[in-house]
Amino acid sequence: MGQPINGLLWAVFGALSVAFHLGQIFYGLIPNLVARPLHMALALPWIFVFAARTPAARGSGWLFTIAGVACALWVALNHNMLADQYGFLENKLQLVIAIVLLVVVLEGARRAIGLPLPLLALITLLYGLFGQHLPGEFGHSGTPLNSFLGTLTIAEGGIWGSLTGISVGVVAIFVIFGAVLNAGEAGQGFMNIAAAAAGRLKGGAAKVSVLSSALFGSISGSASANVASTGAITLPAMTRLGYPKRLAAAVEAVASSGGQIMPPLMGAGAFVMVELTGVPYTGIMAAAILPALLYFIAVWIGVNAYCRRLDLKGIADEDKPAMRDVIITSLFFMVPFLVLMWGMFIAELTPQYAASLAIIAGAVMLLVDARLSFDWQRTGERLRGALISSGAQVAMIAAIILCASIIIGVLSITGLGVKITSLILSGSGGLLWPSLALTALACLVLGMEVPTTAAYVICVSVAGPALTKLGLEPLQAHLFVFWFALLSTITPPVCGAVYIAAGMVEENWLKVALTSMALGVGLYLIPLGMIANPALLLLMSSPVEAGIAFVQMMIGLSLISFGLIAPAALAIRLLQIGAGALVIFLPVLMQAF
Repeated sequence: MGQPINGLLWAVFGALSVAFHLGQIFYGLIPNLVARPLHMALALPWIFVFAARTPAARGSGWLFTIAGVACALWVALNHNMLADQYGFLENKLQLVIAIVLLVVVLEGARRAIGLPLPLLALITLLYGLFGQHLPGEFGHSGTPLNSFLGTLTIAEGGIWGSLTGISVGVVAIFVIFGAVLNAGEAGQGFMNIAAAAAGRLKGGAAKVSVLSSALFGSISGSASANVASTGAITLPAMTRLGYPKRLAAAVEAVASSGGQIMPPLMGAGAFVMVELTGVPYTGIMAAAILPALLYFIAVWIGVNAYCRRLDLKGIADEDKPAMRDVIITSLFFMVPFLVLMWGMFIAELTPQYAASLAIIAGAVMLLVDARLSFDWQRTGERLRGALISSGAQVAMIAAIILCASIIIGVLSITGLGVKITSLILSGSGGLLWPSLALTALACLVLGMEVPTTAAYVICVSVAGPALTKLGLEPLQAHLFVFWFALLSTITPPVCGAVYIAAGMVEENWLKVALTSMALGVGLYLIPLGMIANPALLLLMSSPVEAGIAFVQMMIGLSLISFGLIAPAALAIRLLQIGAGALVIFLPVLMQAF
């Protein structure tokens, strides 16, 4: 982040963002054309000013912020009038406001996450404006300018669509929850539990990384944030114990990537999935948990395979946390998590209401430290850090979702999504597995350029209907796409988690990437296993069948991990890999023959 103007000022801005988003939960519903523009207005100062790295960027950032906030507030103040216009711009002022909103969203996304996503959004906008001039089936009939831009900017479609509603009403709440936990002792609690559980084992330092990243990832939902936080502790520990740098960095990158597939947060993907599939949040969590566990089990098995090749030591006794410290620090995340689980599963509150209560519990835990001592200054610093982190992270998600909403809006207005679906069906000959291959390739390529959640939303919008037409259940199709959108975190040429981890240990990133691909083989195979073994996702409705599928997948992944990594003759390793693949895809082979 850039240098903030004033820490206290940004804490106040953060408090406004937190108060607005929590207020929606506790004080009732706000009209969509009020809540969503206010969400954008609160995000813009963080995107354009807080994150600015130079005086010139900060100066232009203020101009974008003022223009964007003014236009967003205009929409919010005139929401009753706009509701009667049905997305049609009626005068030049409204046309200017529409153009300013789109430009601000595109530039905000560029500043927040780089050029690829806003460039893709700009291309889709140009397609919407001029696609009627394209020959053949990919042209469209054309939409009047005032109707096209109005649907994107003054109606509950485009930038104010349902995805932005998810960002306002659910994702922001869980982001605030994570920021509050991270401001206190929760992160240290994760590390202490992991060290106590796995530190003494062979390869214990690597296994601590796996466990701590799985725990931390459940609240961070970001591979990069996971690497930067848990890696700051685990990477020095592994290198100090003599682990090869490429292996230490690969373990951290692969384990941290699992944060986006580990319930409850899943990098905001779970909440987007709720909106797109209509499946309740608890249903998404139940379907996602077994594949996520398989992923981390596969990484654990990979570490065991490396233990056969290398002398990977556990953590020294003097470096292990005392049991008292483990118990006390674990309370800093266990108490808020228990409040969250109680709210969702016992009190049957909505996830966002339960998370709001958990935020309050987490804020109370900021009052004391691991020694159970109280200090006003420390508490004030923690609270300020939580507020600033909340404001910045909510804004980051908002920038991604607002920009992705432009793409989804254009796909809907022009019918391009249906045409791409037809292309997938015709290109695959109407067969499921070729369609899966085409979809996986599209997810991998798009995921290299845009954040995972945005890549998932865009891919599933065009490929999801094709996969469901070929017989997949909607949740199967969505989880398949979401997992493959995550591949780019460890797959060259663009592999963000690998770059960060490699930089932290000063190792060649390509060596780390190749090791990561072997360790993270589950990321490539588990989505395919979900299709071959659909019972894996039925934990809530058919727990016995789900358990059988889970064991079958675990055996297959174990064989493949050992075949890729463990020291053995090439023929034996190939036999192990082949046997593992046979176990995973046995149901498909039985149907074929």
